[in-house]
This record gives sequence, structure tokens and C-alpha cells, in this order.
Amino acid sequence: MTAPAATARPVPDLTNLGIELRHRHRLAGTEQGLQEWHIRILDAEREVGSLHAARCQHYGAGNLAERMTDHGGLCALAASSLLTPDGEPTPDLEDAVEYPGNFLLLDQLDIQAPFDEQTIVTAVIAEVIDRLTDNHYAVVLPCAKPDADTSTRLLAQAAVELAAEPFDDDLQLIDTCLADPEHATAHARARLTSRIQHPHWHLDDEDEEPWPDEEEDVLTPRTTAVLRRAAEELTTLAWQEVTALGDEPLPRRAGGVFGQLPPITLRRDGQWRRQMARTFDDLATGLRDEGRAGVEPRCTAEEMALHLIIGQARSITANRPNALAQLVGGLPQSGADYDWDGCLTYLFEDHDVLMLFDAQLDGMEDSDSEVHQAMGMVNLAADEWFEPFRPDHTRDPDRGFRP
Repeated sequence: MTAPAATARPVPDLTNLGIELRHRHRLAGTEQGLQEWHIRILDAEREVGSLHAARCQHYGAGNLAERMTDHGGLCALAASSLLTPDGEPTPDLEDAVEYPGNFLLLDQLDIQAPFDEQTIVTAVIAEVIDRLTDNHYAVVLPCAKPDADTSTRLLAQAAVELAAEPFDDDLQLIDTCLADPEHATAHARARLTSRIQHPHWHLDDEDEEPWPDEEEDVLTPRTTAVLRRAAEELTTLAWQEVTALGDEPLPRRAGGVFGQLPPITLRRDGQWRRQMARTFDDLATGLRDEGRAGVEPRCTAEEMALHLIIGQARSITANRPNALAQLVGGLPQSGADYDWDGCLTYLFEDHDVLMLFDAQLDGMEDSDSEVHQAMGMVNLAADEWFEPFRPDHTRDPDRGFRP
């Protein structure tokens, strides 16, 4: 007798997958110290899953351990493991994370088939963490025990994939202050993007596309092709604006390439803009001829240009499917294709240049400012943008400009 064939698992359409975060705050009562959040997992407008989050803050909470214990569930378990009876962090917790006073606890996952895939759950958890924490939190998730149900196992594996460290037999902690969780989050988002773009790829271990273990793998052939197209498009636009603008200053929130730069650049003259336009040329040429070595920023201007190029590349993959298909047709596929968050992580030494957009840090580009000196920043003033970070790692000084 022949055994009946196994029913193929449906392949979900993830195009409209999203989350909705709900938190109700009572005006007549204090909720300081512990906030409840209900996360709905949505396929367009249809709920296909849910998740519970408790955001706990030690500061001003009275006895946080009592509040968490009264809440029950994972909160109560965490209170007994992470806090002393009077609500203070335990020595083990202080050793485990950089900032032991704030927690985000995630439990009560309920997700319908066919969306109950690890790739989806890990991406949902990563997005919730991004929305509800900053870099001063410890995210608490359960460990997977032999008798754990499917939802708990999905949560526990998501924690592992997002660089959690075991705390005890029951809990895992993600320290949002560290770089490893940030890198893991970028990978989780890229895996979901690849899952959306290639829905029929097998997801079991023996058939899954290889995932990059080394930083160099972030520039896959398809990623490089899209980055190069993005650089070429911005180069063309920048040179057109150089001609059109001349030495005229730009108003805040102006459009175009130069309108996307930090406010300190808006009154630069035509020669400065020519140098900036050439920067996009340099990165486009580097992507074509040298790969990663050619695109790693060598000065502040290249850092800013690469941020815009990655943004343009992200837009190409998200909004221009026909152009994307023509651009990458025939190039090999990889599970790491279009990992734009990974590019932001691995192609930069830091993101100090983005602080120039923060109005509260106005003047921090001045080498005499306290912020500048405290953080050891270099070459953030607009006149210093084209000075190389390292004298032995520069572009050809005789390369000239476009006609």
C-alpha cells in the first residue's frame, strides 16, 4: 500500500504583510514603569497573527519587580530572574547587558498558517524591537524547552537569529546597545525581502540559499548591479543640478540631489557642488571596476553620497520591478541580495555624517564644539568633506571632472 502524498505547504504572498502596534494609556491612572502593547500581524487589513509586548522601565517605576510579577506570564518569570525583590537589577543582569534598567518582553505569539514561518516571525520580532526600543534596552524572549509549543519555539529561534544570549534556562536577552543584534536585524530584514522577491525558494535547511557569514558577501552581484545603477542615476542628476544651480544657495527642504544633503551644505558654491557630483562618479566607477574596495567611503563626501546611493537602490528594488528585472536578469541569485541595511552596516565605519541633519546638534561640525571633541569626529565641516580619511587611500588626484 502506497502512503498518501504529503500535502504541499502553501506559499504565502508576503507583499502586504505588516504590523500594527496598539497601546492604550489611561489618563486617570499611572502606567509609569510598565506599558502593554498589542501587536497585530496583518496581511493587508486581515489579521493573521498577534504578539504581546511589555515595555518595562526601572526609572520612576517604584518597585518594578512587583509590577512585573503582578502582570504574570513572561513578565513574572523575568522579574524573578532579572530583578531583586526590591526591584533592583541583579548582579547577573548587570553583567549581562550594558543598560540593565529597561526591558522589552515579547510573548504570546499567535500566528496562522501559512505565515508561521521562522523567516516571517524573526522579521516581525526585529521590527517590533526597532519600533519599541532604543539602544538602552534588554529585549527578553523565552528559551525553547523540549516540551515548548510551536509559538514559543518560533519566538526562541527568533531570539537566536537576532543575536540573543542565553541568560538562564528560561530567558534569552538581546542587548540593543551592541552591534551584533543590529547586524542580525539587518540580515533578518534582508531574508524577508528575499523571501518576498523569491517566494518559491525552498526554506528547509538543505535547499536554502547560502547566507553570508562574512562582511564581504553583502555586495552580491545583484546588489552591486543595483547600487551601480543608483550611483549612475544620482551622478546624472547631480551634474544636471550643478549646471542649473551655479552658485545659487538652496532653501531648506529643497528637492533634488543637493537638496537631500545636510543643511550646512545648502549655501555651498558651484565648485563645491562640482566636487560633490564627482563623488557620485567616483563611487559609480568604483562599483564597476573595484567592487567593495571601490565603494568604501574615503572621505565624508563619499559617506554622504553612499547613503544617498543606498537609498536610491532601496527605492529601485521596492518601487521599480520592471527596471529591476532588466537590470539583474541573468545575474546569480543569493539569499543576501538587496540587503540594504547590511550595506549600511558593513560599508561604513560610522554614521557621524547623519548627525548633521539633527537640528539639536547644530554646530557640532565645528571642531571646537563639545560634541565634536567628545566623539572624536573628523572632517564634518562642509569645507572638509573632500579631505581623505587616510592619505594612503585616496582617489586619483588627476581624474578631473565631467565636461
